[in-house]
Amino acid sequence: MGDLVGFWRLRLLPLPLLLVALLAAAAVEARFVVEKNSLMVTSPTSLRGRHDSAIGNFGIPQYGGSMAGVVVYPKDNADACDAFDGGKHPFRAKPGALPTFLLVDRGNCLFARKVWNAQNAGASAVLVVDDKDEPLITMDLPREDEEAAKYIQNITIPSALIDKKFGEQLKKAVKDGEMVDVNLDWREAVPHPDDRVEYELWTNSNDECGTKCDMLMNFLKEFKGAAQLLEKGGYSQFTPHYITWYCPQAFVISKQCKSQCINHGRYCAPDPEQDFSTGYEGKDVVVENLRQLCVFKVASESKKPWTWWDYVTDFHIRCPMKEKKYNKKCAETVIKSLGLDVEKVDKCMGDPNADSDHPLLKMEQDAQIGKGSRGDVTILPTVVVNNRQYRGKLERKAVLKAICAGFEETTEPNVCLSDDIETNECLNDNGGCWQDKAANVTACRDTFRGRVCECPTFNGVQFNGDGYSNCEPAGPGKCLINHGGCWHETRNGKTFSACQESGEGKCQCPAGFRGDGVKKCDDINECKEKKACQCHECNCRDTWGGYECTCSGDLLYIREHDICISKTAVQAKAAWAAVWGILIVLVVVAAGSYIVYKYRLRSYMDSEIRAIMAQYMPLDSQGEVPNHTHGEDHS
Repeated sequence: MGDLVGFWRLRLLPLPLLLVALLAAAAVEARFVVEKNSLMVTSPTSLRGRHDSAIGNFGIPQYGGSMAGVVVYPKDNADACDAFDGGKHPFRAKPGALPTFLLVDRGNCLFARKVWNAQNAGASAVLVVDDKDEPLITMDLPREDEEAAKYIQNITIPSALIDKKFGEQLKKAVKDGEMVDVNLDWREAVPHPDDRVEYELWTNSNDECGTKCDMLMNFLKEFKGAAQLLEKGGYSQFTPHYITWYCPQAFVISKQCKSQCINHGRYCAPDPEQDFSTGYEGKDVVVENLRQLCVFKVASESKKPWTWWDYVTDFHIRCPMKEKKYNKKCAETVIKSLGLDVEKVDKCMGDPNADSDHPLLKMEQDAQIGKGSRGDVTILPTVVVNNRQYRGKLERKAVLKAICAGFEETTEPNVCLSDDIETNECLNDNGGCWQDKAANVTACRDTFRGRVCECPTFNGVQFNGDGYSNCEPAGPGKCLINHGGCWHETRNGKTFSACQESGEGKCQCPAGFRGDGVKKCDDINECKEKKACQCHECNCRDTWGGYECTCSGDLLYIREHDICISKTAVQAKAAWAAVWGILIVLVVVAAGSYIVYKYRLRSYMDSEIRAIMAQYMPLDSQGEVPNHTHGEDHS
C-alpha cells in the first residue's frame, strides 16, 4: 500500500526474484491506477470550481466524507522539508475557525516528511503542488522507505497531490491576500453500487520481515471482529489474496529458485530472513500462503468463510517463525481446533513438488493484474474495496471507514454507524478455544481487539494448558472441577472418582477398579479373581466397586481376617471378654484402694510420733522455755 505499507517492492527482492519480476513486467504491461478524490474551491469566485486530486498513500483519508478548510501557503519553508518555527502549532486553527490546509511545494524531501512536519505544525490536511506538468501521480513511498518509516506510522491527517497549474493559481491567490476556501471530498472515492461491499486483502503469512510484518499481523487481529461481523451479517464479501512471483525457466534449477519456489519455479516468495543459509526458506512461505488460501476455500464451502480470520490470527500466535513452529504440524493443530477438515485442506494444497500449475496459485497470479477501475497489485499488503485500491493507513478504523463508504446510502449496517466496534467472539463456538461444557468452564476471554484463548482460574482452581485444545485443573481443589478431568461415575447415589488431590498420579482408579483413570475404570470382580472371601465357609457376591461376603449356617464373617466363625463362639468369646474386663477393673480398683490406705496410715503414724516426742524434747519449731528465779537480785 505504497508509502505506508510497502512490503517487498521489486527493488527489495533477492536478485534472482528481481530478475523474475522484471521479466514478468516486460511480459505484461503493468498498469497503476491513481485513486482520486474531489477538491472543490468555494472562494475566491475567480477560482470556484471542482478539480481532481490524487489521494496520498499514507495518513487517513476521510472515506465517505468531506472536509472544508482554508488554504495557507507558508512564506518560508515552502517545501515543508524542515520543521516549522514560530511556535509549537503555527497552523492550528483557532476555535470556531475553519481547519488549515497547508499548501506546500513538491521536491527536496519525502512526501511523508512534508506531511509529518505539517501535522506537527497544526495543519489539518496537506495539499502538495506538483513541480512538473504531468498527469496526477500517487504520493508513494520512495526508495528511502526506512527513513520515512518513523513518520508513516504516526501520520493521521489526509494529504493529496494537485497538478502544477492549479497549484500555482492557489499560491497566487494566497499571496495576493485572498481567502481561499476549499473542500476535500472523498464520498465518490469508493464506488457504492449496492447494499453489499466486496473487498480484498492482499496479505502474506511471513511474520519475520520486521516492523511492517508486525503491523500487518496487528491489523489482522484488530480488524478480525469487524470483518467477521460484516461477513456473518451478509453485508460484505471478503476474499484474501497472496502475491506470488515465478522463476524464469532458465533459473529453475538454481539454488535460489529451488529454495524460494514450489511447483518447479512457478510460485515463489522471498526468503524470510534474506539469508539462504539460515532459517526458513521462501518456499515455506509459499506453502503456508497456499494453506491459508485452502483454509478459506474449505471454510467457504462450509458456509463459514469468516473462519479464515480465526486461522490466520491463531496461526500467527501459535506457530511463529521465531519459535520454530512455522510448519505443517502446528498449522494442522490450529485447523483442527477451528473444526475444519484437515484432509480437505491437504487435498486442496496438492503436491508442492508437482511440475504443473496449481489452480489456486495460478488464479492468484492472474488476479494480480489490474482489471476495470483497479490497477495492478504489486505491493503487500493492499486493500481493495469495490475494485478500488484503498489509499491510507492500514488501521482498523480507517479501513472500516473505507469499506463503509462502499455501501449504498442508507444501507450501511449498524457497525458503520458507531464509532467503535465491540463484539464478543466467545459467543460463537466458544471462539475456537477449549471448553468443558459439563463444568461450564472456558478458556475463551473476549477483549476489545478480539478473543484470546487462555486457560482460566475457576472457583479458585487454576487450569493449565495451551488454551486452544487442552486445559486441565491443577493443584488443590482440582477434583472439585469435573473430577479433575478424570474418570468418574455415579450409580444408585454412590460416586467413585479417579481424581487424586495429591500424589504422583494424575488420575488413578480407586480401589475396586482398574483402568487408565482418564477415560475408564472397570469394576474388578474380586469374587471371580479370588481376591476376597477365600475361607471354606465363605460365599462371595460381587458389587460395583467392592464385594460382599456371607457365611453358611450360623457362622459370621470377619472381614479383617477373611474367616467365618460360629455365633456361639463369638458369644462365648464376648462373655469371657466381659468377665476378664470386670476382673481387670476390680484388680485396678483394689490396687488403688490399697495404695490410698497405706498412704493415709503412714501419715497418721507420723503425726502420733511427733506428738509424743514433743513432750520430752523441744522441737526445732518451738521456742526455748524461759527459766524464772525468785528472790535473787543480781543488781
